[in-house]
This record gives sequence, C-alpha cells and structure tokens, in this order.
Amino acid sequence: MPVVPTDAAPIVRPLWQRALWLTAGGVSLVTGFIGIFLPLLPTTPFVLLAAFCFARGSARWEAWLLGHPRFGPLVRDWREHRAVPLRAKQLALVMMTIGSVWAAFMLPPRVAWLPAVCCAGVGTWLWRLPTRRS
Repeated sequence: MPVVPTDAAPIVRPLWQRALWLTAGGVSLVTGFIGIFLPLLPTTPFVLLAAFCFARGSARWEAWLLGHPRFGPLVRDWREHRAVPLRAKQLALVMMTIGSVWAAFMLPPRVAWLPAVCCAGVGTWLWRLPTRRS
C-alpha cells in the first residue's frame, strides 16, 4: 500500500470549526461586497480573507468563490502568484481616497482623521503586495 504524503491528505476539521470558518468567510465576503458600494471599505482584502476562510470551512463555498466571474480571478491570481491586479490596486486607492475625503467632511473633527489613517494602512499594505499585470 503506497504512503500518501500528509500534504496531499485533506484536513478534516470538527463541525464546529468548519462552521466558524464558514461564518467568518461569509462575513468577510459580505463585507467585501458592501465595499464595492462604500468607498471607504476596501473589497480586495475581504474577498481574499473570505477565500482563506472558505478553504478551511467549506469546499463547496470555496469552489463557488473561485468560480465567481468577478471575485474568482482575483483569488486565483492571489493563490497562484501572490499578486493583486494593478486595476484592483488602483480602484481601491481611488475609492479609499474618495471615502476618506467624504468622511473628513461628514464626521466630527475629533474623529475625521480616523478613516484616512485606516485607509492609509490598508493602502500601504495593498501597494506593497506584488502587482499582477495582465
């Protein structure tokens, strides 16, 4: 009988762990989807986080996300090349800038700087990632 390497064998998690991973993936995906419409909330990191969680919680949800016409290529690029498309980086930066400026006018002055600081942190992280061209 051949010996199967442990890397090739799927990890079987208890039901409660799969449920937690699936829930975290769902919350991340919903947050990323909301980020499409809210300029202050980045989509890409939440979609990547959802893929990470689904890989540990549900093969079916992971397959759905990988096959999704909008989110699938982003996740596949990340997994294959550890890179984010240039267009996703540019769009994220523009949307976070718009959101930060909007928040600066809408929030009280004592907290108006918080969104800009958070977006600067996420933007720095995102731009330091390798860029996938084409």
